Amino acid sequence: MAGSEAAWQLARRGVRVRLSEMRGGGDRTAAHNGDGLAELVCSNSFRSDDDEKNAVGLLHYEMRQCDSLLMRAAEQARVPAGSALAVDRDVFSAEVEAALRAQPTLEIVRERVDVLPGDGLTIVATGPLTAPALAASIGAATGADSLAFFDAIAPIVYRDSIDMDVAWMASRWDKGAEASLAMGGDGRDYINCPMSKAQYQAFWEELLAGEKTEFKEWEASTPYFDGCMPVEVMAARGVETLRFGPMKPVGLDNPHWATPEHPNGRWPYAVVQLRQDNKLGTLWNMVGFQTKLKHAEQVRVFRTIPGLENAEFARLGGLHRNTFLNSPTLLDRQLRLKCAPHIRFAGQITGCEGYVESGAVGLLAGLMTAAQIAGTDWMAPPRTTALGALLSHITGDAEADSYQPMNVNFGLFPPPAADVKKKVRKEAYTQRAKADLGGWLPAIA
Repeated sequence: MAGSEAAWQLARRGVRVRLSEMRGGGDRTAAHNGDGLAELVCSNSFRSDDDEKNAVGLLHYEMRQCDSLLMRAAEQARVPAGSALAVDRDVFSAEVEAALRAQPTLEIVRERVDVLPGDGLTIVATGPLTAPALAASIGAATGADSLAFFDAIAPIVYRDSIDMDVAWMASRWDKGAEASLAMGGDGRDYINCPMSKAQYQAFWEELLAGEKTEFKEWEASTPYFDGCMPVEVMAARGVETLRFGPMKPVGLDNPHWATPEHPNGRWPYAVVQLRQDNKLGTLWNMVGFQTKLKHAEQVRVFRTIPGLENAEFARLGGLHRNTFLNSPTLLDRQLRLKCAPHIRFAGQITGCEGYVESGAVGLLAGLMTAAQIAGTDWMAPPRTTALGALLSHITGDAEADSYQPMNVNFGLFPPPAADVKKKVRKEAYTQRAKADLGGWLPAIA
């Protein structure tokens, strides 16, 4: 994600780029399925596309204003998902690769790089699954061990194996219906599997009892990232935790349970949601159901969910170890390695979390490198923008001793004026960001 975006920003400015991709050269990671550039390995969602009240939606807006390749490809690959921006994984990857191959100054080479180069401007965007040899080279150069956390992948279900006499289509509170209709959806973009209290209790117990992937000894102290927590780890925090997380039932009225007193249905005690994963609508992923259950257990436990009794899985969930740098300590304000400033880092290896955030940091690394090659002074985006807030967090605002992966959020932004009322505070953040971004964009033209 980050490497593709960085390469795009450089190549479209006429810079010669060699893009080295390990996959396709005989190597693959524990999480990727194919060799396509910018393959999405976890969710197929870029989260909310609301740029008026949501920090990640604002980041979408800012990246579009910077001619982001990832945002271009996402529009081409978009599938209905209410107010969220979700994509067909295969179409998205193909769009990214085709756009990069069309750049005359860009060469894509399928090769594994094992050692940090001793000279030449370099961007390392190897993500959280950096190959062991290169990770060792980075460790040797920095003199510090990379931090690590576990990331989990949600299962994907074939649409025709879901029992729609039990499940039903709806978006929570019909939110995002207008955006869905514009994308060819019908405003009901999620498949919802309802549970009674007894069914939920039984499911919760199965999650806790199910056989999980065992940790290796060296993995025992590696923390989870809260934004991608395995569902059974959430369940272990308390019987009601899932009902206030991925299985939240509010805003979802089940028409199968309609009665004369409740003609539109009644509220389930808990709901499992599935979101469209490809343009054909044949694949649907289980929202928030990242898991470390063993594969056979996933099939057994998830088939106890009403509507998924006969579910067929295109992909089962998984668990992998992610690594990232202690960036506030190791990187300067331009993402350069302090001990080797010809090397920049970008994407999740810097400690940002999420597809969009990873791409945004790749975008910034590309812009920084282009400015350096052109001999112009780099002007960082204002800290009041989503791009600026994310960059500031990675390169110095965060506490180095407690640094951990972070999604973009308004807590990273300077607060608005004290007299701004709480109910309009999010709009104040976004309006200020858009105005300040407009003043910065000429600097990167």
